[in-house]
Amino acid sequence: MDDIEPQTADGKVLWHFTMSLDGFVAGPNHEMDWMMTGVSPQPGLVEQYVKTTGAVLGGRRGWDQFPDPGAVYGGAWTGPIFVLTHHPEDAEPADGVTFLNCDVAEAVRIALAAAGGGNVEVLSPTIGGQLLERGLLDEINLHIAPVLLGEGIRLLDLPAGRPHYLHRVGAGDPTAELTVRYRPVRP
Repeated sequence: MDDIEPQTADGKVLWHFTMSLDGFVAGPNHEMDWMMTGVSPQPGLVEQYVKTTGAVLGGRRGWDQFPDPGAVYGGAWTGPIFVLTHHPEDAEPADGVTFLNCDVAEAVRIALAAAGGGNVEVLSPTIGGQLLERGLLDEINLHIAPVLLGEGIRLLDLPAGRPHYLHRVGAGDPTAELTVRYRPVRP
């Protein structure tokens, strides 16, 4: 059963991540190599995001680990990238990248204006969590990879946070739990 709705460029603010089954979006030091081994994206999905993304908003820690503006979607996407940081003065300049030192709501406003009607993809767990807390996200797009990392950077890590209930897009009952079944791959 495939209930994935195609992405549309409606000027949405999307918190977008591939996540391990145990809730991690990166390894302890932002390692992402686990996504390159044994994880296959859904056919046509990257092309949908390339077509609908107008701007990217990320955080400084992620940028410092992957400072390549040409790497978004394997180089298939080009456009404005905004990196939210408390210290833009010591950031290494890069073409197409703007370092912002402002409130997250202002960063979203700037990114939406630059997106030209396309979507703003939030590629930071910290920024995404702040936007969720403030009600500034339109959708959370998660791709759950069939891997357990055991440790790393969580999608959402708000120790004093409140529960955030979600409605699943494209589901007959948007409040129904989602069941996934996997079997371990034996070496």
